[in-house]
Order: sequence, then C-alpha cells, then structure tokens
Amino acid sequence: MDKLLPVIGRNVLVEIIGHAKDVHAKTDTGADSSSIWATNIEVNRKGELRFTLFGKDSPYYTGEVLKRTAYRVAVVRSSNGHEQIRYRTEIPIRLAGRRVRAAFFLSDRSNNHFPILLGRKTINKKFLVDVSVQEYDKPPFIRRGSSLYKEMLKDPYAFHKKYHQEN
Repeated sequence: MDKLLPVIGRNVLVEIIGHAKDVHAKTDTGADSSSIWATNIEVNRKGELRFTLFGKDSPYYTGEVLKRTAYRVAVVRSSNGHEQIRYRTEIPIRLAGRRVRAAFFLSDRSNNHFPILLGRKTINKKFLVDVSVQEYDKPPFIRRGSSLYKEMLKDPYAFHKKYHQEN
C-alpha cells in the first residue's frame, strides 16, 4: 500500500458541508451504496430534483430545500428483497477530516437509528474501517415522536398484528 489510509469506525460523525455538523452515520461494508435521510423529495417540471435533508423530528433538520439538476434514478433492493425507485445525487461531506464527494440515495431513514449509511463506494480506497472503533458511545437519538412509534404505543397488539403477522 503506497499511503496510509485514515481509520474510521463502525459509527462516525459526518459533516454535511454547508448544512449539518456531527451527524451520526453508520459505516456498512456490506452495503454497496450510501444513503441519507431525505424528505419532501420531488422533481419539478424543469426536471430539477428538490429535497430536504432529514425529517422534522430530527435534530439535524433545518427545513432548507436542496436543489439538484445532476442526479440519477435506480431501483434499490433491500436485504429483505423489497424494491424501491430512489434518486441518487452527490452531496459533499467531511469524514475523518477529509472532504469527500459522496453519492447518496435519498431515502426515508426515519425508522433507522442512523440518518446516514456509508457504503463501500463512499469509503473504498479512502478509509479503512476498524469495527472496534466508534466515535461516540451512546446510540443516536431515538425518534420517539415518529408516527410509527406513536402507533405502536397506542395499541401494541394491533401494531404487531399489522406489521409482523401475515394477513
């Protein structure tokens, strides 16, 4: 190896340059691509992709609408086989003191513990991952105000039947 790569851990703090600092992210060497929590995703008549980073119940949410003319679309398959069409665009980040142009799929990560997932394409040949290293001890915030959580609190039995038992 010609140069030493910075070591990052299984969870890291990411700066979304110009938008948010110290955002909790999970490094996932099993995931090919990266994704970021986005809401209000739409394409206007001019073909411009518009979205807001994070959701209103996130401490990182600012309400700022980001606009992109350079973006792609792809079918993304989750680990359980569910397929979704998602938009992908570049968002500059700072990770371990290094500026990185990362391509993110925009997705609803409101029910995930981490608002950002960093996949292999983002970290490959830029960082080494040591799973014994973590940048923070506490898990990220729990979205207790989410509608899914409120639904579960209202009637746990009905919630379980709706989401965990086959119809």
